[in-house]
Amino acid sequence: MKNQYRTHTCGELNSKNIGEEVVLSGFVQTIRDLGKMIFLDLRDENGITQIVIKEEAKLTDKIKDLNKECTIKVRGKVLERSSKNDKIPTGEIEVVVEDLTILGKCKANLPFEINSEGQTVREDLRLEYRFLDLRNTKLHQNIKLRSKVLKDFRKEMDELGFTEIQTPILANSSPEGARDFLVPSRLHPGEFYALPQAPQQFKQLLMVSGFEKYYQIAPCFRDEDPRADRSPGEFYQWDFEMSFATQEDVFGVIETVITKVFQANSNWKVSEVPFARISYKEAIEKYGTDKPDLRNPLLISDLTDIFENTEFKAFEGKTVKAISVKNGAEKPRKFFDNLSEFAVQELEAKGLAWVKVDAENQLNGGISKFIDEARKTKIFEKMDVEPNSAIFFVADEKNKATKIAGGVRIKLGEEFDLLEKDVYRFCFIVDFPMYELSEEGTIDFNHNPFSMPQGGMEALQNKNPLEIYAYQYDLVGNGYELASRSCSKS
Repeated sequence: MKNQYRTHTCGELNSKNIGEEVVLSGFVQTIRDLGKMIFLDLRDENGITQIVIKEEAKLTDKIKDLNKECTIKVRGKVLERSSKNDKIPTGEIEVVVEDLTILGKCKANLPFEINSEGQTVREDLRLEYRFLDLRNTKLHQNIKLRSKVLKDFRKEMDELGFTEIQTPILANSSPEGARDFLVPSRLHPGEFYALPQAPQQFKQLLMVSGFEKYYQIAPCFRDEDPRADRSPGEFYQWDFEMSFATQEDVFGVIETVITKVFQANSNWKVSEVPFARISYKEAIEKYGTDKPDLRNPLLISDLTDIFENTEFKAFEGKTVKAISVKNGAEKPRKFFDNLSEFAVQELEAKGLAWVKVDAENQLNGGISKFIDEARKTKIFEKMDVEPNSAIFFVADEKNKATKIAGGVRIKLGEEFDLLEKDVYRFCFIVDFPMYELSEEGTIDFNHNPFSMPQGGMEALQNKNPLEIYAYQYDLVGNGYELASRSCSKS
């Protein structure tokens, strides 16, 4: 059936179509009035085509009130452009208009420019005019990419033999670390349903029911503050469950699906399978976080034992963490001052100590006078320090020193441009402690109570709770937590 609004999309035409009469529809992105000739960039979700309106077309009455973002239909002939644009697929051609129809009139003054680069628009204004904001090419393509990614997830899970099942939305409360959204019941006054924070209980019931491999793209409703990587109130997650499976079986599914989905939607390199397994303890010690960005080669060293009985008051009785950066000695004094200011203001550190290592491996600047030859030798051996390096030190209570050092590591990676380019580095964080000691001295769950302890009931009955590890894991990619779950026994 012939479409009266278009014969082609705005991203489809090229030199092979020269001479053809075509019909296009879309939004007016730009207007350049040169008097006897008007140029328009016509945009739809597939691309942009340059439109030319000549004086002899006698379309003055139709275009006199034409504004950017008006919706129009044009009919015309495809011609070769005299000035080609190799930045867009349609840059070899233009369409000379013979007829134009305004399908939707737009106001002359929009609340903000749709595709203006570098423009800062208040978020509340963008949300108020969301229908306009989503015309932005980048946002529009992000949503199309999301659709493509979800299709790829479903394709891979189907091929692995999983069954997609939608679990209930109205249910009883099953807290997952945030507050519930409550829905009053019409049939039972005074009673409430809770929107699920995750399909945790439902999917475990599915395993008991005999559905051995379940998955869904599940909405999760959580009454919590918005995050940079999560919409306020709700988000969607790739959720799956397996029966008769070990943690390594689960990892195998994640590695297969993540690798194929990322490779299908990006030209960046993806970590080889199997992904690295890093214990929670190792992640905290080496990276200062359980979400390490493995593109950053810097590692944190613990020098607490080396600075035992030190005369340097700032280190006395403290946990001391340190990071060595190659060629760091080349930076000017202002760089070290700015980094110290960052640590104090952004990471709530008491300060950031440092020394430079010259070409002869001698220390100078910063706290060098507080490091004797014996300590210097031990530091060099432990950290594999090279000439012309800089060493940065954090001293504080153990947990705080670790966290601050993790933040400094990230900052140093950025400042020295050390992050590996065009690559996704994935790892599993494993061996989370089952329990932790709270500030009040009580023993609480550390990460996820819906977990099987390593060692089973024997470990729960006979081991020190603080020494028990859980079958829990996080999948981390480039410093972001992408997946988090546990293995349990029903």
